[in-house]
Amino acid sequence: MVTAVGGHGGYSGGKQFILAEELREKLSDIRYDKVLIVKLVDIVDFNGSFLARIRDIAGANPIILVVTKVDLLPKGTDLNCVGDWVVEATMKKKLNVISVHLTSSKSLVGIAGVISEIRKERKGSANVGKSAFISAILKMMAKKDPVAAAAHKYKPMQSAVPGTTLGRIKIEAFQGGNFFDTPGVHLHHRQAAVVHSEDLPSLAPQSRLRGQSFPVMSKSNLAATDTIGLNGFSIFWGGLVRIDVLKVLPQTCLTFFGPRKLPILMVPTAEADEFYHKEVGVLLTPPSEKQRELWPGLQSVSQLKIKFEDQKRPASDIAISGLGWISIKPFGRECGQNESGDSQGELCLDVYVSKPVEIFVRPPLPVGSAGVEWYQYEELTEEEEERRPKWYY
Repeated sequence: MVTAVGGHGGYSGGKQFILAEELREKLSDIRYDKVLIVKLVDIVDFNGSFLARIRDIAGANPIILVVTKVDLLPKGTDLNCVGDWVVEATMKKKLNVISVHLTSSKSLVGIAGVISEIRKERKGSANVGKSAFISAILKMMAKKDPVAAAAHKYKPMQSAVPGTTLGRIKIEAFQGGNFFDTPGVHLHHRQAAVVHSEDLPSLAPQSRLRGQSFPVMSKSNLAATDTIGLNGFSIFWGGLVRIDVLKVLPQTCLTFFGPRKLPILMVPTAEADEFYHKEVGVLLTPPSEKQRELWPGLQSVSQLKIKFEDQKRPASDIAISGLGWISIKPFGRECGQNESGDSQGELCLDVYVSKPVEIFVRPPLPVGSAGVEWYQYEELTEEEEERRPKWYY
C-alpha cells in the first residue's frame, strides 16, 4: 500500500497518511538555497501541471523547463512548432527560464540535452513523470559515468497515484554535485483531486494521442454541413466534462485530445441533464459505477466566448486541468471548408466540470501534420530573440 496524499485522489486511510500541505512545506526552503531548478511540465496537461506560483518555491533560482511526454503528441507533430509554442507561453509567465527541453522518458528523446544543460549550468507538479524522467537520465548517464551507474540502482517509484515521492531524495549522480528528486506540488485544480484513486489510471494516456472530432464528417455528408452542426447539442467527455454548444458556425467541430478510455457522447442539450443523471458511472466513465454515489457531479460552469479571425487555423484550445484539451475549429478540413463565410466572429460555449477543476482558454497547440501548416512563428527583434530561452529536443 503506497503512502497517500489526503484529499487529492489518493488512498484515504492508513497510518502514514500525509496531507498535501505537508508535502508543499517540504519544498518551501528551496527558495533560500542556491540551486538549479529542473521544472517538469506535462505537455498533455501543460496548463494544469504548470505551477502558477513556482517563484514561491524556486525564489530567484534559474529554471530549466523540461516538457515531458512529447511522445504522446499526435503523429506528424513538428516539435519545432511545439517548442516555439511552449516558449511563447512560458515568456508570459515572466519566469527565469534559461532553456526549454522537449523530452520523452520512454523513448529518451531530449534527455541528453537536459543532462548537458545541467552539467553546463551546474520540481514540477505531481504525476508529470518526474520519477520516470530521473530514471531515464540515470539510464543514459550510466553508459559513461560510473557514479551515475551506481546511482542507477536507485529506481524512483512510478505510480498513477499522486504522492508517491514523499520527501527530497538525494541522488549522487553528478560528480561534484547532487541531484534531488522532490515531491510533486499537488494542485487542487487537477482532475486527480476529484477522481477516486481507482479511476486515476484511466486519466493517463498510454499511447500516442489521436484527436476525436465532433461532429464526425465523412465524404458522403460533407455537403450537408449547412444543416448539420453542433448548435443545440451537449457533448460529454466521460463523466468529467460537459460542453453545451450555444452558438457556433455550421462547420465548427470540436476535437478532443486526451485519454482514449474516456468515451465522448453527444446528445441534444434539452436532454443532457436527464442523460447525465442516468448514465454517469455507466456509459459516462469515470467515475466508475461503484464510485457513482460519491461523485460530486459537475457543479462548476464556465461561460466561454471565443473570438476567431482566421479560418485556416483553430480558434483556440480549451484545456481541462489534469485531463487534456479540446481544439475549437470553426473551419476545419474534416468539417468542410467554407471559403465564402464571415472570417470573423464569436463562438459561445458553456463548459461544466467538477469543483475545483480549472478550465483554461489558450492559443491552440500546433499538433499533427495540420499544425505545421497553420502555425505562425512570432517575428522578433535581435534583442527579443536574445532574451528568449532556446528550446531543444
